[in-house]
Amino acid sequence: MAVAQILIIDDEHVIGMVCRLILEEQDYAVDVCKTGKEGLEHVAQGQYDVILLDFKLPDMDGMDILKIIRRDQPGAYVIIMTAFSTVENAVEAMKAGAFDYLAKPFVDDELLFTVGKAVEKKRLVEENLALRQQLIDTYGFSNIVGEDPNIRVIFNQITKVAPTDTTVLICGEPGTGKELFARAIHTYSKRATRQFIPLDCSTLSPNLLESELFGHVRGAFTGAVKDTPGMFEVANKGTLFLDEVANLTLEIQGKLLRVLETRDFKPVGASQFKQTDTRILAATGRDLKAMVEAGTFRDDLYYRLNVFPLFLPPLRERKDDIPRLAYHFLRLFRRKLGKRLDGFTEDALEALRSHEWPGNVRQLKNVVERLAIVTDHPLLTSLDIWDNLRPSRSWGAETVPETLEELKEAKKRLLEQHFGQVEKAFLLKALDAADHNITLAAQQVGMKRPNFSTLMKKHHISVERIKGQ
Repeated sequence: MAVAQILIIDDEHVIGMVCRLILEEQDYAVDVCKTGKEGLEHVAQGQYDVILLDFKLPDMDGMDILKIIRRDQPGAYVIIMTAFSTVENAVEAMKAGAFDYLAKPFVDDELLFTVGKAVEKKRLVEENLALRQQLIDTYGFSNIVGEDPNIRVIFNQITKVAPTDTTVLICGEPGTGKELFARAIHTYSKRATRQFIPLDCSTLSPNLLESELFGHVRGAFTGAVKDTPGMFEVANKGTLFLDEVANLTLEIQGKLLRVLETRDFKPVGASQFKQTDTRILAATGRDLKAMVEAGTFRDDLYYRLNVFPLFLPPLRERKDDIPRLAYHFLRLFRRKLGKRLDGFTEDALEALRSHEWPGNVRQLKNVVERLAIVTDHPLLTSLDIWDNLRPSRSWGAETVPETLEELKEAKKRLLEQHFGQVEKAFLLKALDAADHNITLAAQQVGMKRPNFSTLMKKHHISVERIKGQ
């Protein structure tokens, strides 16, 4: 820990020297000045943690010196030294920004206690600022890749709502990064240095979820051998992020509504309520309004949560961000794997853009990670992309069509999503094998040149563009 830098500005030589000796015995670095002018010169030249300022100096008024220090060195903590008869002036100085005051004459312990308090306060503030900066570096906007206008609007909305304690409802499909945006809200809030507690409401049974949220007392149920705090107690003064809030039962919805309205809750099995000062951020991938109409979600809770809604667009609606995200993830896995990965060809990026990405950003990240692992060459091509985006040969029970109409729709969707990609990969592979000679490529795959050229136009493929890569 760095040695605290102390400056004493006092025209009484004895007081300055005695204070210096006392403070240096506690390993403080101390400078002493006898005039206001000399003191301000020292302030301009150095970075002092604490300044002991005599309020009555021969050449300058103490209040004027204080104002200059507050302007030029706002990080310095000023302690006013004043005669007992002018304590009122010292109080006025504290209103103007002084940290504390010492009434002369003071004893050694008073000096050490007041200076120590100022040093500790300054270090706590600096630690909080450093932690806040670390949080911004980790969870701030710079870690959310996106230049799409919709994303920029969301950044602007977060900037406005984050400093408040307003409840925010984040809506978006799975994989759009709802927790990432929730962490950004917490990071830019006044609670940034407090806890951020995420809880996925879809992973626990109703009984376990109630205990997880509100805690329980000893003997509340079998296995409850001691009092256990819930998330509302743990997250006090911080932020609680409730992901997939649509999965809450109506009973728990009612209890959550009470917390939002009264800021109190009752642990499972308890007879007394507890208070909490927790900011709620909620997220869902479902249509809560439709659930309200269906009677599966409380309308009063919906309106309590929906104070400030944020709608995260799916990746298919922000296609220009796909190359940025792909390169972001490629750099990430390049460092992690220690491999040479230079980037993507233009056709590879076009293949990524043309995909629908039902799993959104999470799916794109997983695909890039898989590509980074399996590729043996530094530049990823469209063939690499199609290889890793080809449809699975297996069907889950939930995806098997049940009617003829559903079968036709599934066939149409598969043709739109996948055959076009395979067709484009087929053309690129044929051109590559024929050294970009269209006539030869058509012959080798058994097609007429006009038909081959028509397919190339359909997929916006040109030999010049391929050679340019």
